[in-house]
Amino acid sequence: MKISARNQLKGNVKSITPGSVNTEVVIELPGGTEVVSIITKASAESMGLAVGKEVYAVIKASSVMVSVD
Repeated sequence: MKISARNQLKGNVKSITPGSVNTEVVIELPGGTEVVSIITKASAESMGLAVGKEVYAVIKASSVMVSVD
């Protein structure tokens, strides 16, 4: 599969919390940083997501905001 998004973070599923419509997926990256994504329950099921499975967090945004105190 090829994808245009440049921000592709490879990791492993750390936890899955299904809801009635959406599912929270926590992905642990090398070094221990976690990325959390909310996807549809149907998508999580169709991808066969399971704890320990290797996945990619793909981030595509037209802007990233930066803030300081």
